[in-house]
Amino acid sequence: MNLLNNMRIRNKLILSFIIAVFVPVIIVGFFLTLELRKMALNNALDQSIKNVERLKKRTEDLLYSPSDVSYRLLFDRQLSRVVTAQYTSVYDVVKTYNDYKKFQEYVDLYKEIEYFRFFIKNPTMLNNWIFNQPTPEVMQMPWYVDAMNARGLITWSFIEDVNTHKKQLCLIRRIDFLETHKTGVLVIAISTNELESIVSQEPFETMIVDSHNNIVAANHENLTGRSLEDIHLDTELMDHGKGTYDALVDGKKSKIVIEELMPRSSLNGVRIISIYSVESIVKDANRIKMLALSVIIASLFVAVLLVYFFSMLISSRLLRLSKHINKVALGNLTITMQIEGKDEIAQLSRQFNSMVGSIRVLMSEIQESNQQKSLLQQKQTEIKLKMLASQINPHFLFNALESIRMRAHLKGEAEISNTVQMLGKMMRKNLEVGSRSIPLKSEIEMIHCYLEIQKFRFGDRLTYKMDVEPAALNVPIPPLIIQPLVENAVIHGLENKMEVGCIFISVTRLQDELQIEVVDNGIGIYQEKLEALQSSLEDVEDEKNRIGLRNVHQRLVLTYGNTYGLHIDSISNQETKVSFRIPLGGDKHV
Repeated sequence: MNLLNNMRIRNKLILSFIIAVFVPVIIVGFFLTLELRKMALNNALDQSIKNVERLKKRTEDLLYSPSDVSYRLLFDRQLSRVVTAQYTSVYDVVKTYNDYKKFQEYVDLYKEIEYFRFFIKNPTMLNNWIFNQPTPEVMQMPWYVDAMNARGLITWSFIEDVNTHKKQLCLIRRIDFLETHKTGVLVIAISTNELESIVSQEPFETMIVDSHNNIVAANHENLTGRSLEDIHLDTELMDHGKGTYDALVDGKKSKIVIEELMPRSSLNGVRIISIYSVESIVKDANRIKMLALSVIIASLFVAVLLVYFFSMLISSRLLRLSKHINKVALGNLTITMQIEGKDEIAQLSRQFNSMVGSIRVLMSEIQESNQQKSLLQQKQTEIKLKMLASQINPHFLFNALESIRMRAHLKGEAEISNTVQMLGKMMRKNLEVGSRSIPLKSEIEMIHCYLEIQKFRFGDRLTYKMDVEPAALNVPIPPLIIQPLVENAVIHGLENKMEVGCIFISVTRLQDELQIEVVDNGIGIYQEKLEALQSSLEDVEDEKNRIGLRNVHQRLVLTYGNTYGLHIDSISNQETKVSFRIPLGGDKHV
């Protein structure tokens, strides 16, 4: 026991793994896995080959009826009279069409046939669903050209019907009328439902493909009508003939079985393709895997006994260590533990005791440091907010009172009473402002009072417009956060402008933020001065330049974080726009 306790834990695990698990599991598992994979793939391949041969026979039987019908029509004298006659009236054409019922009889007799189309150049005939004059576009179609060059042999193509615009597999055959030296093209559409019924019950992905790699029927949805290229089949395999091939289909390693079908008297034919992924076959062989699993379990039974013995030597001591660690995790930093021996577990217990003591000392120091730091930061933030907010009011009140005094001195108008009322309202709101947030509508009312006072001063030289979304009126914002921007626009943007000046204030709600913009059409700011102004916004110690803008910027940063603050854009002699955003979720930083 002492010898094992003094042995390194790594050596114990390696020894128990080699003796109890590694050797038997690797040997048995490797052998059974290879055999299982081989058996599953061979069985799937045999099944797929048999299924494809059976499908070939059924498809051949299905295509026999249209082929036989086309052979009969090749020598049908009544059809010859219908399509080669020279008609003198519409009545004669319609009557002849109604009297010729063989096409409909064949459709009713053979469920494999869906419809007939016959193309022939006869100007006296009328186009209907069956008989058609071949247009230049139709005559240039590959299937029409192939039929004309096939010398009476049948061609099979996946084509679109000129009337229904539905694509399906069709028998196409040129018919020569020797007595009148005229030639027509017969099209017999094969029922897609009948083709799909042949492949619908197949366990693997199975499809019928024409000579141009068009899928005319398949047992998976949305495959009919597509090309082999659409299913990401290897291009080298698209034109391969009969055989079994390995390929990647949609990125999966797969087996492909191809069988060719060439109906009698045909120039081309169709192919039957069956695809199954190797992964799906291996996965589906659960029954055979159970046999392999039973062999592995028998081999592991003896190994479990050995593993149990070795694990008991380790687990009892590790369990004691685990219990002490759980106590520490729950906050008990006063415990100590003793584990006998010289191996890693014993060393770990001694290091654990030392770690708990160090954590206890560090927790005490960190807790005290955090309390002091938090208290200091809170005091500093409160002082900064109060100082920054208090710097704004005197400057504005001085300008307002000076405007009222000059107006009264020069003109003595009765408007002074209204201006004084506005000023008193503003003074009351300023006295009510503290460090708490206020609704946006209170700030808008204050701005309205301020602009009315400034209109008293500037007269017709000042106009303003406010565009505030009603949904934003109750959003809490820091006090005196927009009014300084409006004041700055009036004083620095419009005061030295002789033309009519306009202030535009916009408040827009954008998902989880409030977008606020103050725009004036004043004298603007030169690029060099704008860059200096941007730099001064970050300088808390500068008490000379643009106090209002800098105070608003600093308050936004202190309240919401460094990602928030003023953004200034200006075009010299045209306009200046000052904007900022406020998160609707409340303070994010302080």
